[in-house]
Amino acid sequence: MSESVEEFDVIIVGAGISGIGAAHHLAEQCPEKTFLVLEAHETYGGTWLIHQYPGIRSDSDLYTFGYRFKPWTGAPIATGEEIMRYLGEVIADDGFDDHVRYRHRIERASFDSATDRWTLEATNAATGEPVRVATSFLWMCQGYYRHESGYTPTWPGMDRFGGEVIHPQTWPEDLDLAGKRVTVIGSGATAATLVPAIAGTCEHVTLLQRSPTYFVTGFNHNELADMLRSIEIPEEWIHEIVRRKTLKDQGELTQLALDEPELVKAELLNGVRAYLGEDFDVETHFSPRYRPWQQRIAFIPEGDLFQGIASGRASVVTDTIETFTETGIRTTGGTEIEADVVVTATGFDLSVMGGIAFEVDGEPVDWAETVTYRGMMFTGVPNLLWIMGYFRASWTLRVDLLGDFTCRLLHHLDERGATRVTPRLRPDEEGLERLPWMDPDNFNPGYLQRSMHLMPKRLDRPEWGHTQDYWRERDEIPMVDLDDGCLRFE
Repeated sequence: MSESVEEFDVIIVGAGISGIGAAHHLAEQCPEKTFLVLEAHETYGGTWLIHQYPGIRSDSDLYTFGYRFKPWTGAPIATGEEIMRYLGEVIADDGFDDHVRYRHRIERASFDSATDRWTLEATNAATGEPVRVATSFLWMCQGYYRHESGYTPTWPGMDRFGGEVIHPQTWPEDLDLAGKRVTVIGSGATAATLVPAIAGTCEHVTLLQRSPTYFVTGFNHNELADMLRSIEIPEEWIHEIVRRKTLKDQGELTQLALDEPELVKAELLNGVRAYLGEDFDVETHFSPRYRPWQQRIAFIPEGDLFQGIASGRASVVTDTIETFTETGIRTTGGTEIEADVVVTATGFDLSVMGGIAFEVDGEPVDWAETVTYRGMMFTGVPNLLWIMGYFRASWTLRVDLLGDFTCRLLHHLDERGATRVTPRLRPDEEGLERLPWMDPDNFNPGYLQRSMHLMPKRLDRPEWGHTQDYWRERDEIPMVDLDDGCLRFE
């Protein structure tokens, strides 16, 4: 291993939407800090680089999924290509090229209290050489799922199926679906994107779901933005006005889903019936067992998923899988689905801290033994902050919020003359019950439930949990008292 160790004030891990946003805020608010961005892939983009399946698009509007500092000028629901272009513009605008090192995969991160430094051991995939870099503060922006492969359950008979089984996360570049019968297993945003995207090219596509998901339909344009543009309002103003209006509407819907879930459910199902007609069995196929917003609600622009079903190019089956057969799938209810290709849009595997081996003073960090500080820092782990975004609101809203918080924290360290900040439970909190990272009654997607045992714990106090509530955190986080005893400065 090389003896040379470069040092930076801050190292950002990941050049996806979180890492790019973090770098912008750091450069703008802490221009005196040196920083480096390490990215395992060959270029920026994260999710939007990795996922290449047909129709890949955002499932939330870009006026809130976009950064607050970079106006979005396109349609509210954007393609993966459009989002990549947007992220590239931020990197170019900010001149970050010299701060990012691609194809650097981190294997180990070690904190030494004697120096108050993190040392990262990585491999430069371009050369195969080991790399060591050190930093005073580690900003984890690597995302929350395993990038290498998606989650595919094992079903009986898969080994005898004569066709192809693929996961959207590793979509083959040369896959030709022309004339093929395709079954897409899943019920979330990926399945809802894939089905209409391939319905016009394959012979037929069947959406096979174990249980339904809520969707909201609408046109892929924003009337307020269009009106403001027609009177030549500057794009920066349009972005801020539309962003505020969208967040107000989303906040009201989220609260209504808690207060009157049956009303919200009825409205969502009426949106589906508007495309499929009163005779379609919406109750079976699009009426979930859980209340609205216990899982993410994806936006279906122009109702394209339901248009595909109404046209006959696509169909939906709601049932569990009994077995794969030589020519397709047989469900528990006895439905035989013929298929040449099966796409498992069944989600992904959670990856806590990118699968990197962490240690503090030689002791391995077991994240499940820590308690989260506001869903971004962890008890006993110094000088480290993780961006975990929102699921009910756009992920990027928390990127901006935590960008401000991190820069304030770095300034506070300097003002106090401290070199280390570590979340610590206060004496009266040590005996409180350790709860799962996320209350399943609050938010319960499958990928989180499968991996909850790997996640940090929370307490029944606002300082020691991740609320998933943007409308609360946008007021609370800027006002957090850094000297309230939750954070120990040394």
